[in-house]
Amino acid sequence: MENKFEEIKEKVKKEKTAVDEILKIYSSKNEGESEKEINNKQIDSLKEFILEKNKEILLDIEKITLNPKIKNHEEQIIKIPEIKNSIDKIPKRIVSSNKYELQDIDINTLKRLKKKEEKKKVKRERKASKYVSSANKMFSRYAERLVNEPSFDILKRDLIKSNLPYLIKSYISIVLFTTFLSLIFSIFVMIFFLFFNLSSEIPFILSSTTAFSTRFLNVIWIPFLLPVLTFIIMYAYPSLEKASLESRLNNELPFATIHMSAISGANIDPAKIFEIIVSTKEYPILEKEFNKIMNDMNIFGRDLITALKESSVNCPSKKLAELFNGIVTTITSGGNLSEFFDKRASSLLFDYRLDREKETKSAETFMDIYISVVIAAPMILMLLLIMMKISGIGISLSTGMITFIISSAVAVVNIGFLTLLQMKQKK
Repeated sequence: MENKFEEIKEKVKKEKTAVDEILKIYSSKNEGESEKEINNKQIDSLKEFILEKNKEILLDIEKITLNPKIKNHEEQIIKIPEIKNSIDKIPKRIVSSNKYELQDIDINTLKRLKKKEEKKKVKRERKASKYVSSANKMFSRYAERLVNEPSFDILKRDLIKSNLPYLIKSYISIVLFTTFLSLIFSIFVMIFFLFFNLSSEIPFILSSTTAFSTRFLNVIWIPFLLPVLTFIIMYAYPSLEKASLESRLNNELPFATIHMSAISGANIDPAKIFEIIVSTKEYPILEKEFNKIMNDMNIFGRDLITALKESSVNCPSKKLAELFNGIVTTITSGGNLSEFFDKRASSLLFDYRLDREKETKSAETFMDIYISVVIAAPMILMLLLIMMKISGIGISLSTGMITFIISSAVAVVNIGFLTLLQMKQKK
């Protein structure tokens, strides 16, 4: 056996010598035609010699049988990195011959195999923004008292279902901090309108000439109304986000259920179904809900039934919660999971088609309302204001003010319609 390894080593050394000889011939600069032909013949003969030695080495390796009692067998391993490095230095037009030709894809494959794959570790670190940190510093103590208040139970539930990345205490601090900033802003606005007025003509800001008591009564409501509106909007934001998330979940759910039905037909472990759906990356909204189930099982050590029940309680979509509860019932009762998914997918697809028809009808209604409000109403309002100006009846406005009012009204109505359509649009 040792003689066989020595023979293989000698043949490998001869191949290395042949490769070095090819490199020397190629590096020599000879411009004569006769010398080029001689060099090419020598290169071809050396390549044939290398191929023959390779065949002999392969035959010798096949004849080797390793004895399990052999010790220090690592010393008998043939190391030929020099041959690889030498072959890599040969240009592609020298490696190619009539009998054997290395393509570009072969060369790239060999180079890629020599490179060690480096595993990249991605670390995700999420830090609180400065705004959230400031809110916690100022109102965290007061927010901690409000967490247990019954009036904030709805906010707590909506915050969990909306998947917003805030704790209930932090979000209440943000609400109070935003309300406090709106109060400061409203005070500056009140002071501004207490001494100045806005005009549609240059200069746009004019000093107020009315009595101070009258001006004060006209602007005193600003510091009260603006903070209250801010608090209501911030309080209702999680519920609005939950409704939007529910709509997007219901939009993906029918197709994901069809996918789950096909997977469950292979009698696979029910827990693996959610892992496969997440790995496809085709359902980005449902992926977050399925990740919750996987985290409950893999991190908190819960079983699939408990994880599904927990997710159904905190799920923003009623249809998805019903799907989770149906999976629990089917598994615990020993039913056919594939048949359950099939029937659930057909009912969800039917609801999906009904929703599409409702959206088409509502789009037609919005189009009629848009034509009436944005096209006809501004024209009638402009004619009415011009007639009032000419006749002197009622409020008499200048031409610039009429233009400003009509343009502003059209812009506000367009922004409102665009916002409404964007909210109702399903991707």
